[in-house]
Amino acid sequence: MDRRQFGSTVGISALATTLGIPNLRGEAAAAPEPLPAGISADKIGRPVRVVSVAFTDGHPLEEIATLVDQEGARGTDLIALPETCQGQNLKSKQPLDGPMITAMLRLAKKHNTYIACPIDRTDGSRRYNSVVFIDRSGQVIGIYNKLYPVWQSECMKRGVTPGDSATVCQTDFGRVGFAICFDVNWVDLWERMANLGAELVIWPSAYSAGRTLQARAIDYNYYVVSSTWIPDCLVFDIDGEQLMHEENNRGNGTNVTRTTLDLDRCLFHLDLNTPDKRAKLLQEHADDVVLDKDLRLESWFVLKAKRPGVSARELARQYGMEELRSYVCRVRCEIDKCRGFEFS
Repeated sequence: MDRRQFGSTVGISALATTLGIPNLRGEAAAAPEPLPAGISADKIGRPVRVVSVAFTDGHPLEEIATLVDQEGARGTDLIALPETCQGQNLKSKQPLDGPMITAMLRLAKKHNTYIACPIDRTDGSRRYNSVVFIDRSGQVIGIYNKLYPVWQSECMKRGVTPGDSATVCQTDFGRVGFAICFDVNWVDLWERMANLGAELVIWPSAYSAGRTLQARAIDYNYYVVSSTWIPDCLVFDIDGEQLMHEENNRGNGTNVTRTTLDLDRCLFHLDLNTPDKRAKLLQEHADDVVLDKDLRLESWFVLKAKRPGVSARELARQYGMEELRSYVCRVRCEIDKCRGFEFS
């Protein structure tokens, strides 16, 4: 392990600046620049601890609450539960202020964690397959209604109403989006989440989806974490690499997957971010940032921070480097201008 990731040598002038004392010339030291949003002085990158709690559908509230309570007590930033975690039947239907969400609000506040809780939700006369997103203070900050319910079993048989919008929520560690099960087959939702700045997508589901889910991570360059009825959990990297696939059919039918993801890691296309820019950044900030992946077939690469207080994304911007998602969107507009399309 490179010891430099735990810190670097601080010179006398830098130390004086940090302490706010006059420098050797007797001049007042400049105030240190604030850290980029989400970057901590004691953590490398922008880490988020995610727990996927997967189990066969239709678990009683008491068992679900016990699992969430146990995982929350271990310390985590986000707990994700599987699709309609209490089932999708006459008994499972409940409003936002029903027993399931009421219990999760209490546990989120107790353990200072976010919870993504999928339920069979009623809203007046309408019925939705929803993910209710709860923040660390025990408040609902977002509701995603499944855009593409299974038309025969959900829409026709159970009267589930399709949702009409994407949901991406701002958290204290980054932006989180949501999709549910059958949604994986339609790219429009996944593109909308990318356009809304999603950095992590939580995907509760009845099944695993495998390469279909992987394709969404490849196309839109955010982390994807699943929680299913199988029970299993898939985690995909921002370049689409499968980071893990955990299955564990224990006696109680649960599968808990714990992972830590660095939301400051960033993906680039080599077209615009020429080797000269990349080489200069890596040379001049050898103690700060590292080439995490060099994907030569795709002409992509991933950068990540090496020590606390450093943002790989921010440093890349300072060197005129543009992330892949931004690059592709901008180039599409420029190509459309070449076609004669007008933009104001």
